[in-house]
Amino acid sequence: MKNINIVITSILAIAVAVLFYMQISANKKNATPTATKPQNSKGCLIAYFEMDSIESQYDYYKDVKKELDKKQLEAQNMLAKKENENANIIRGYQNKFKDLGANGNVSDAEKSAAMQAQQHVAELEKDLQQSRQELANKVSNDVRTELSKVKEKIEAYLKDYNKNNTYAFIFSNSTDMIYYKDSTYNITNDLIKGLNEEYKKKK
Repeated sequence: MKNINIVITSILAIAVAVLFYMQISANKKNATPTATKPQNSKGCLIAYFEMDSIESQYDYYKDVKKELDKKQLEAQNMLAKKENENANIIRGYQNKFKDLGANGNVSDAEKSAAMQAQQHVAELEKDLQQSRQELANKVSNDVRTELSKVKEKIEAYLKDYNKNNTYAFIFSNSTDMIYYKDSTYNITNDLIKGLNEEYKKKK
């Protein structure tokens, strides 16, 4: 009888232990996980830089902008000169033919001269319009080419800057596209400093 009691007690102890273990396991499964701040892995980090700061503080960009402004001013001056030349020619024709037909008689020679003058003015206007278009295209191409070079320099620097693959993406900040940004990942100052140091060495 004593042995039976010992056996029963042992079985109950084991059963209690098993039930206790099962209860703990169930509690762990059903427990609400504690909210923790997501940990960003290296492959998921995203950084950004402020493009307006690049435009105002990157020396190479400022030099490019200065050169582009100079070319645009030259184009405007060239057009203004041509417009003034055309205006002077037109005024000359107007003065020459202002009394044409005043007495009611217009000779064939006068008619021919007036028609030639009218044709010349039309050619001048056509030439001026063509010059406007050509200069506008040239300035536009220069802007696109030079800004493409700026972009390439930024891309090359960022490739070296991110050689340890810290960031998966690096964006330029645009108010049209980005509605929230964590300044922790703002690399603008690093970018401007590095780009300017690199540009200084190559000047």
